[in-house]
Amino acid sequence: MITIVIASYQYGHLAAHCIESVLSQSKQPSKVFFVDDGACDCHHLPDMYPDIEYVFRRQNLGTVKNFQDMLMRVETDYVMFLGADNWLRSDAIELLSPFKTDIVTYDIIVTGELKSEIHERVPQMTFPLHGDFYWNRVGQHHGSMMYKTALGQQIGYSQSNSKHPQEDWNLWDQMIERGATVGSINQGLLYYRRHKSNFLKYCSETNEQSMLRQNLELLTQTECIE
Repeated sequence: MITIVIASYQYGHLAAHCIESVLSQSKQPSKVFFVDDGACDCHHLPDMYPDIEYVFRRQNLGTVKNFQDMLMRVETDYVMFLGADNWLRSDAIELLSPFKTDIVTYDIIVTGELKSEIHERVPQMTFPLHGDFYWNRVGQHHGSMMYKTALGQQIGYSQSNSKHPQEDWNLWDQMIERGATVGSINQGLLYYRRHKSNFLKYCSETNEQSMLRQNLELLTQTECIE
């Protein structure tokens, strides 16, 4: 019983690839949400994939508020968030389903124009594989970890009172602090596309820089024109 939440902001040109990877799973999820967080470039998708439940926001909420709102809509035992610019290996849900732990992590295949940045940043956890980079995440968080919905809803997505700028890292920290059990799959189940629009999210960004970036996003947000 798992819900997949596909989140998009300016990824309308990539989203169909992500959706196809979910719909082609050897074991289907119970439900699939797709949310366009105010970019207004995904209105072509319902005609192509009518069985998915869509949320089209008129304004950009930003990652934290967007994820929190979508998390509270989930009713299945487990949930997984996917960026619409990424995609899953076809047997990912089948391999994840037997786990009963509070969180399940798995390894990542890093691809895309800026894939080498990951290897430069964490060379001890990555190695070249078929032209991409394999990223070992055994026992560690990432944004598309599978976790128990009820526990996630108790904690919620937030960036306050944390040393980490990433909302998924904050969620992980608080789940671990509450004694969450963790299972891991030592296989690359997620293809993580590294490109210019997501390059600045990580290690060089401090909390202060993260807050500044969010404030700039709010200042530049625009309403969708229907």
